[in-house]
Amino acid sequence: MGWFDAPDYEFAREVLQRGTAAIFLVAFLSSLGQFRVLVGEHGLIPRAARPLRIRRLRAASRRRARPTLFRHWYSDRLLVAVCVAGVVLAASVVVGIPQAGPPWVPLLVFLVLWLLYMSIVNAGGTFYGFGWEMLLLEAGFTVGFLGSHQVPPPTPVLLLVAWLVFRLEFGAGMIKMRGGSEWRDLTALYYHHETQPMPNPLSRQAHLLPKWMHRGEVLGNHVAQLVVPFFLFAPAPVADVAAMIVILTQLWLIITGNFAWLNWLTVVLAFSRVSDPIAHAVVPAIPERWTDATTSPVWWIVVVGAASALLVVLSWWPLRNLFSRRQLMNASFNRWQLANAYGAFGTVTRERIEVVIEATLDEDPREATWQEYAFKGKPGDVRRIPRQWAPYHLRLDWLMWFLPLGSVHEDWLYALLGKLLEADAATLRMLRHTPFGSVRPRFVRVRTYRYRFSTRAELRSSGDRWVRESVRVEIGPAALRDE
Repeated sequence: MGWFDAPDYEFAREVLQRGTAAIFLVAFLSSLGQFRVLVGEHGLIPRAARPLRIRRLRAASRRRARPTLFRHWYSDRLLVAVCVAGVVLAASVVVGIPQAGPPWVPLLVFLVLWLLYMSIVNAGGTFYGFGWEMLLLEAGFTVGFLGSHQVPPPTPVLLLVAWLVFRLEFGAGMIKMRGGSEWRDLTALYYHHETQPMPNPLSRQAHLLPKWMHRGEVLGNHVAQLVVPFFLFAPAPVADVAAMIVILTQLWLIITGNFAWLNWLTVVLAFSRVSDPIAHAVVPAIPERWTDATTSPVWWIVVVGAASALLVVLSWWPLRNLFSRRQLMNASFNRWQLANAYGAFGTVTRERIEVVIEATLDEDPREATWQEYAFKGKPGDVRRIPRQWAPYHLRLDWLMWFLPLGSVHEDWLYALLGKLLEADAATLRMLRHTPFGSVRPRFVRVRTYRYRFSTRAELRSSGDRWVRESVRVEIGPAALRDE
């Protein structure tokens, strides 16, 4: 069926399925390494200690709880089993095993990945309240309907992936225009590279660029998010050019920041509008023609058509949200987290306040010598170059960034302090450095510091990449005997 099949998008299908599966692989590995410490039986917010309560993102419908395998019973062993199953299934798609079978095989694998990871997200509470979680879920559900090598890529699914990219980009653009004035006066990038949640090795260099370049960054961002997405639905090669612009702007974000898999997955999804002839023209090593698959069978057209119709109907709510004065950011409108609303950084913080945890072995906290705990990703040591972590997601480090934006008096932070006072081995492995190893500290406290990137002259003089000044002590000193 001519209108249904898109034989010129075989390369796009390869990128979409293998790339999305690769992100699932990272997501399951991230949960395998962190979920038990954060939300496990003995975690900071332990699941087994109380009835399962799911922190829902802002959504139009909140009445029905979201599905999870852990609703009635949780154990760390079950969590490990879910993560291992997810890793194995995702890896199979990355190497192309399900794609070699009938079209229902990759569909089944992606649906299982979607359900398994949704179970983790819906049980993860605060530590899983990020927009890229629902983005991965929606992407996983959608790309499963691209089928296998036995059928051509379905045009409706490719357009639905393009619609997902449109919501992601245009939604973020509209959030910015409705947000802080720094986006409208083109000054947002004066601050963002320095104050973003988790800088990477090149963030400082990006911050030190001339201000005229920062204004150009913001202007280019507005074009890429508010104008270019409309051309994703144009015929080739216009759609190919639009996709390439999205990809290039996302690559700039990748090399200047650590936003988990948000930008990486956006790059993958943008390939939905890159046709085989254009891909071959840009990179001749990419074949111009991939397979000799015949037209899709009727049963597959019916399955894909039904799923596409469902996603089109569900898209009414995010479409309306895009043009609402009270636009929601990273919102789900149904319990299955399909056809969501996206967006990020409607406002940009203009100074960086870091929460630092310190400990001492001394008996008298008033005369004590305090030493810091070092986190893997967030700034601490002023001489240390920030590392590249994305697409891996350091959930604890990210939430530490959010604390100064609200209140530092979060239950999970007090739980973390308790774990540090106990020198809990699993918790200490979440950190880069602990001042006393496995020895229990006598007291801990929480301080805030104001951080900024050093200038080039300051770096040459002191060797410090950050300049910081103390703000105040927020919590403590506290010991285990304290209430």
